[in-house]
Amino acid sequence: MAHESFEDQETADYLNANFVAIKVDREERPDVDAIYMAATQAISGEGGWPMSVFLTPEGLAFHAGTYFPPKPQPGRPSFLQVLEAVREAWLERRDAVEQNARGLAAGMAEAQLSTAVSVDGPPPAVDRKLLSEAVRLLARSEDPDGGGFGNAPKFPPSAVLEFLVRHAAVPSETSDAARDLAGRTLAAMARSALCDQLDGGFARYSVTADWSVPHFEKMLYDNAQLLRVYTHWARLEGDWVLPAAEAAAVASRVADWMLDSLGVGGSAAPGGLASSLDADTVVDGVHHEGASYLWTPEGLEEALGPGDGAAVAQFMNVGQRGTVSTLGSPLHPGRHLSGSESRLWNRVRPALQAARSVRPQPDRDDKVVAGWNGLAIAGLAEAGAVLDRPELVAAAGNIADYLVRVHWRPPAAGGEPVLMRVSHDGVARGIGGLLEDYAFCAEGFLALYAVTGERRWYRFAETLIREACARFVVDGRLADSVGESAQVFNAQGQHTGLDPFDNAAPSGASAFAGVLLAYAAYSGSHEHRTMAGNILSVLPPLASRAPRVAGWLLATAQAAVAGPVEAAVSGPSGQRQRELHRALLSSPSPGMVVAVQAGEPAQADDDGGLPGTGRREPEVPLLESRLPAADGSPQVYLCRGMVCDLPVGSVEELAARLQAMAEDSAPGGTG
Repeated sequence: MAHESFEDQETADYLNANFVAIKVDREERPDVDAIYMAATQAISGEGGWPMSVFLTPEGLAFHAGTYFPPKPQPGRPSFLQVLEAVREAWLERRDAVEQNARGLAAGMAEAQLSTAVSVDGPPPAVDRKLLSEAVRLLARSEDPDGGGFGNAPKFPPSAVLEFLVRHAAVPSETSDAARDLAGRTLAAMARSALCDQLDGGFARYSVTADWSVPHFEKMLYDNAQLLRVYTHWARLEGDWVLPAAEAAAVASRVADWMLDSLGVGGSAAPGGLASSLDADTVVDGVHHEGASYLWTPEGLEEALGPGDGAAVAQFMNVGQRGTVSTLGSPLHPGRHLSGSESRLWNRVRPALQAARSVRPQPDRDDKVVAGWNGLAIAGLAEAGAVLDRPELVAAAGNIADYLVRVHWRPPAAGGEPVLMRVSHDGVARGIGGLLEDYAFCAEGFLALYAVTGERRWYRFAETLIREACARFVVDGRLADSVGESAQVFNAQGQHTGLDPFDNAAPSGASAFAGVLLAYAAYSGSHEHRTMAGNILSVLPPLASRAPRVAGWLLATAQAAVAGPVEAAVSGPSGQRQRELHRALLSSPSPGMVVAVQAGEPAQADDDGGLPGTGRREPEVPLLESRLPAADGSPQVYLCRGMVCDLPVGSVEELAARLQAMAEDSAPGGTG
């Protein structure tokens, strides 16, 4: 519509003369997108993008639709005809229009109240049987041929995969089924065109069921989540459908792609990560979907020579007829490569990367979104630890520094502190963060603390969690956003809203439940554990009917059933402590939190636990009174609910104790 209608002079003139036209970036304002998408579905019976919504000056929706063509089509008016009809209704029947708009807002308020989540009162216990039932339901919707769930178009089911990987780590009647479900999907995606076989990174979705034709846009939030899931899969022991070494290689390439392609600021002044790469590439002034990534047999032979080129074309599914366009096909084996194929591929990949690098490249959306960068911090920190790549941990620290420096606005002149959602060119602007931003960032900072032991990251996560509780709990109910727009508030019937369903990324509510659970494990806070449990109380109807939209709630519930395990590493730093710490970070125990003593107490300001001028910083509660062994050597305390077993001092003892705790948390165990 941007090209067909908004840039059409006649349409633009009419629009500008009769309307206040506002084009919304739904990534900057997902709150606007969510509420008016609900209005569009209520008005037109369909949803999706592009989305055109007509509002009163107060923000109430009274007409909406998705795509309107530039010329009339059977059953669908042109955009100009819609504009004319809306103008006529507004001028001639305004009372009726406004009455209908108020009725729609009232209906949306009722819908918001029906999905409200109270954070007060004692939460129900997590039903372990519910988790196994969710696995069985997911198995029924699996595509047995292509992997994944449902039909095309197929999106990476990242949150669901995280749940399945966690469930597979705990012995139960469905743990093997969860492992196989996750493994088949992870393997299918890793070997498909969805995954860039040259540079790494996953496309946003596939238009085909076998993942062979992607929509080539690459999003930070997808890759940050998949980096973490492939890293967690690599921690599972066993010879599964996706070998751990292959999963680790996929994770490593995703991490490299994120830093190389989305890094903002450069090595001299590292910043955050940009939000996405476009799907289209402009070639000779014409937009082509995925042009940078497509190959023909002739192009491969030109880059590699006739022998290698023909071989690569055969096992990478590049035929004479392009699967995407006349420009060719994406490289994808669609299966596990043989030994000789793998050796050839590793040898020729640099030449293909060099050949592709001189092509026109897709544009990048350089805005830095706080929450998505929080997801990236968690993925990079954990991948760095598990894959033994300390430079990834350092990169996570750089991104964390950027968020604190640019996106965090401490209280000033009596105002409230706020995490800004978006920055451009190193300057935050626009709205304060939504619940998902606070939750994703807190998740990232806690993960970074677990890997580095630097208290400042724990303290900042704690600050974000407390501010989120103050900001997004309204009248005892959790909200996705508050106070950012009077018009959006009016459109919801002046009620705050909460969407508990996962989309491409976890919902704000499910992410917040996970981070509350982890924080409670570190701090011993019964209040925050209770809040997490109350959010999880929405899970039973979702898990029993639609587990695909409740993946992160299921993953959090799996962590709650496991404890989660609280691991405190005491004693002096050195080789032994590093070995124990690494063994914990390599454990697949669902949601385990890890704290490690790291030198002398740091200094902290009074405004968020950041290094500065002030007081002595207190120890992380999980580490309080955790002493080294009698001979002064490091040891690990394994706890649940701050109640600990006798400490262990060797990696072998640690592995055995963790296995026993996993069995204890399984159905029928005593935990």
